[in-house]
Formats: sequence, structure tokens, C-alpha cells
Amino acid sequence: MKKKYAKLGEFTTLELMAVCGARAIKNGEVVFIGTGLPMIAAMLAKRTHAPNAKIVYEAGFIDSNAIDIALSIADSRLGYRASGAIGLIETLGLMLQGGHVDVGFVGAAQIDEYGNINTTYIGPFEKPNVRLPGSGGGNDIVSSAKRIVIIMTHEKRKMVKKLDYMTSPGFINGPGAREKAGLRGGGPSLVVTNLCQMDFDQLTKRIRLAAVHPGVSVEQVLENSGFDLIVPKEVPTTELPTYEELKLLREIDPLGIYIPRTKA
Repeated sequence: MKKKYAKLGEFTTLELMAVCGARAIKNGEVVFIGTGLPMIAAMLAKRTHAPNAKIVYEAGFIDSNAIDIALSIADSRLGYRASGAIGLIETLGLMLQGGHVDVGFVGAAQIDEYGNINTTYIGPFEKPNVRLPGSGGGNDIVSSAKRIVIIMTHEKRKMVKKLDYMTSPGFINGPGAREKAGLRGGGPSLVVTNLCQMDFDQLTKRIRLAAVHPGVSVEQVLENSGFDLIVPKEVPTTELPTYEELKLLREIDPLGIYIPRTKA
């Protein structure tokens, strides 16, 4: 059946970001996620093109088939039809650090051109302007998963040349740096923002513009980036969400807990 795509104005930016996250998941993959948009994205993927994806939550729910939105990674609703409910140590240690996670989803307060992430503090170490939650399982995910998808808002204060603190290592300072540091995972592969999608140049490991969202220009992306973003000669536009994807998204989050029902 031919896909029917929505038009601009019929979906929100958050819905588009969730769809981009879902499309990054392949059928049969082990997916390590938290709450928020990554949860919505993973649930959407399982209901569309990746029914055999296995969702793992940090608190220990393995291969979750939850049908209701959870409010935390320890929400008992995530245990619905799960293959297992183990502990935090086993999840991070045996599964994640053991190399059994195909793709991990994380957020970022700051990101630099090599995909290094800060979720610890903003400002000087001695007296930070903002104290953030810190790593949690973020460093474990970014260090050990085979590839990483980062979902965040796109602002110059967040896309920075130099992090205030490195919480989770991307490609550190270029080719070979992850291997030299002994990191098992493959590093970041995709960054989804409210303006665009970005990937990483295979030779330099620097972040690169992969697609701009509908209605967004390359200039807008550059204006909101604090580092020199690699821009290919031809930059495609993100594929619009289908009506089926939007219908499922709204069924997954009917109360608008993570995706409010307002246009963005």
C-alpha cells in the first residue's frame, strides 16, 4: 500500500523528531532507551517497521512490550510481556558493557563537533551556572552501545566548540580516539534536533548535516550551531511523517505527556 505523507502544519516538530528516532531503529535490534521521546520512538518502531526490536530499560526491563506510556525507567508498566526483569548492574554490566546493545538513545545539554556530550553542568566547575542530572547511565550507553542516536534541541548554546564538561565520549578528538581510550561501542551515528538530522563524517569523525527538516533552511541550522558544521553540496529534506505514523504516535501518547498536542 502506498504511503500517504502528512503536510506541513499537520504535525509538530516533536512528532517529526520522534518519527526520525523510530526510523533509526532496525528490525531485530536491541535498543537501550530512557523515557521521553526515545521511548515514544522505540514504541513507534515496534508498531511499524521493527516489530522484533527488543527494547531495554536501564532499570532492568528486557524486551519490554509495554502498551502504556511510562513515567520513569522503573515504571512497572514497562514489565508488560517483557522477556526479563533483572537489576541495574546486570543491565548496564552484562548487557550494555557486554556488547549486546545495538543502538542506544541519549539526550544532551551540550554537544561538540565530535559528538562528545555534556549532561553534568553548565559554566565554570567551581561555580556552575546550571547543575544538570549528570551521567546516570549515559556514559555507559555512549561508551558501549554499537551506535548512538542523540535527540536534543538545536541551539547555539548547546552546539558548542568546547564543552563545559565531557560526561559521555563521542569521537573525543577525532579518528582512532575511541579505540585508543578502549571504548567498546561504535560511537554516535545520528543526531536528531528540532531543525535537522546530522551524522558523522567517516574520515574526520566530525558532525555533518545529513538532512534539514521541512521548512528549515541550511542557513538556520548554521546560525544555531556554535561549531563549523560539515555541509555537503546537496542537503536533502527529512522525509515527512506518514499519516499512519502520526496516528500511532498519538495512540501511544494519547494524553500528550511527552508530545503535547500543540503545533511547534
